[in-house]
Amino acid sequence: MPERHPSCLPRVPRPLLGGAALLLALSTLSVPARALDGSSATHPAPVSGAAPATRLPVVTPTPQNMRSAGRDLRVPDRVRLVLGSDVDAPSTEVIKRALASAGARHIDTTTPGHTAPASTTRGALTVVAGSVKDRAVADALHAAGGTVPGTLVPEGYSLASRGAAGRGTVVLAGNDGDGVYYAAQTLRQLVTGGHTLAAVSITDHPSMPLRGSIEGFYGAPWSHSDRVDQLAFYGDIKANTYIYTPKDDAYLRAQWRDPYPADKLADLHELIEQARTHHVDFTYALSPGLSICYSDPADVSALKKKLGTLYDQGARSFYVALDDISYTKWNCDADRATYGAPGRAAAGQAQADLLNAVQHDFIDTHADATPLQFVPTEYSDTADSAYKSVLRAQLDPKVIVQWTGTDVVPPSVTLADAEAASEVWGRKVFLWDNYPVNDYGQTTGRLLMAPYDKREAGLHKALSGIVLNPMNQAAPSKVALFGGASFAWNDDDYDPVRTWRAAADHLAGGDRATARALLAFFDTEHLAPTFGDTNWQPQAPELAARLADFTKAWDGGTRAGRQAALRELGSYADLLAGAPERIRAGVKDPAFLAQTKPWLDALDLWGDALRATLDGLQAQLRSGGGQEDFAEAADLARQAAAITTIPGTTRPQGTIKVADGVLDTFIERAPQM
Repeated sequence: MPERHPSCLPRVPRPLLGGAALLLALSTLSVPARALDGSSATHPAPVSGAAPATRLPVVTPTPQNMRSAGRDLRVPDRVRLVLGSDVDAPSTEVIKRALASAGARHIDTTTPGHTAPASTTRGALTVVAGSVKDRAVADALHAAGGTVPGTLVPEGYSLASRGAAGRGTVVLAGNDGDGVYYAAQTLRQLVTGGHTLAAVSITDHPSMPLRGSIEGFYGAPWSHSDRVDQLAFYGDIKANTYIYTPKDDAYLRAQWRDPYPADKLADLHELIEQARTHHVDFTYALSPGLSICYSDPADVSALKKKLGTLYDQGARSFYVALDDISYTKWNCDADRATYGAPGRAAAGQAQADLLNAVQHDFIDTHADATPLQFVPTEYSDTADSAYKSVLRAQLDPKVIVQWTGTDVVPPSVTLADAEAASEVWGRKVFLWDNYPVNDYGQTTGRLLMAPYDKREAGLHKALSGIVLNPMNQAAPSKVALFGGASFAWNDDDYDPVRTWRAAADHLAGGDRATARALLAFFDTEHLAPTFGDTNWQPQAPELAARLADFTKAWDGGTRAGRQAALRELGSYADLLAGAPERIRAGVKDPAFLAQTKPWLDALDLWGDALRATLDGLQAQLRSGGGQEDFAEAADLARQAAAITTIPGTTRPQGTIKVADGVLDTFIERAPQM
């Protein structure tokens, strides 16, 4: 099951571009110098020819503070980009892509040691990026109407964009290198049209230091290309954590003592470098619990040696997974001699000794390694136990403990739940959220694509972070991951529906028709089950509401009222039936299309079945007929219900579910209406 990381720890710094000469580079901006005390700047008139003021753009994750700074800025063909310290190559690339998407054709880059004269052309645009700790960057930020925060939270940033004295200025001031990168990710969301950027003032930082995913599901693992793609996506959504613990990697579990073959080690190295490029911590999670002898120095040494192999490949974040094992037996006689009869307290002591040895003898001896993370054998609920009591007392306080909530798949996570868990474990817990994972019986035949929801605002007070356990299908998992990263960044101002729509827009590449089709598709895959009989998200709530409205109008309406109801539901039926074609044409991610293919194929048939059903009701209303249409609908429904998951890609295998209990029920009952 779960795993991973704490909240009060600084991120490992990235390779950065340095240079004290930035002050000279920025002195050519022709903006008044400002103090570093956060005092506000006087707002000059907007740039001549700037676009009309617009509503604030949707930025995800939602910034902690964002306000309008007036009319949109014009982006000319040529833009001047001044790069200071703490700006790495990936950040520079994101900034340049954002400016190009806003219409810039030529970007003149100035770096410390090479200062070009400032343009005096009316309508010119200068973009400044660097550390807020640099006086010159802070001065430029103030002059553009921004504010230096009183506390520099790791990964935070300030961004200001506005027109002044006939010219435009955009300043991206990071609290650190990660902050600069995240400011760049915000900049690309401020593009409001061809040659325009929103004028805003933003101060922002994450509420939780750990945000991302854990590849911890059973069944078919992600492919190497899936993982490479996911790591790039995490950078886009300001997620900073990927925990590598696929259950099928024998070198993590059954063969954990054995070294990786050269080709597998090369793949891991590529993933570590990809993660670093996108400001993501690659966390390597070893699972020795099925065979380790806790009291054997050779096994403890083998574990540290294995972690060292990954350290040599560039990993700096490490994890020991002791979930899904039994503590009612030992793996060696030496453990019985050392710890006594197996049981909760004995298991807690053995695990504490192992984890402390890794933290003290491996993590603490590598200055750039982050604190050890660990998922316990008792990973859910908030009840105390002998196992937890020993670990609470004995485990090094630096070690980060994961928790899945009040159950393996909880219906919700409240602040009270998290506070209770943190008290039991003696530290903030790190949430392993088993959504949208679809590797258990209640998820057979399902994609889980509802909004990330039922997590209470304020959880950052008790959690060090959140990682989601995704589906076997990597690309469709992005819908939930988009929401999880947004919630962990700013849980106090998280809107699940707004973020869900933003995820659809992201997958659609900004095409409105494709985004609308995606949302209709997501609605048919909305059901989210727990391990029991309770569903914590309903199936197809939008479609269910429309069908309920239709049924009410049909049962109690006049002929004219029924005709109106047919027209209204017919429009939505057309959307559903056309959604697969629109998605296939509009979504440019081939993995998303390949991994959702059975569900899109089934929706194609179900949508046609709904249209045939409405044709039957129309014929029934006109002449009392419609039997041929109802028969066609029933045949299409049978074809749709026979489609199965792609062999080898999902655990468990089964027939595809699309709006089940909603659409199929309506089509079946319609002839008797």
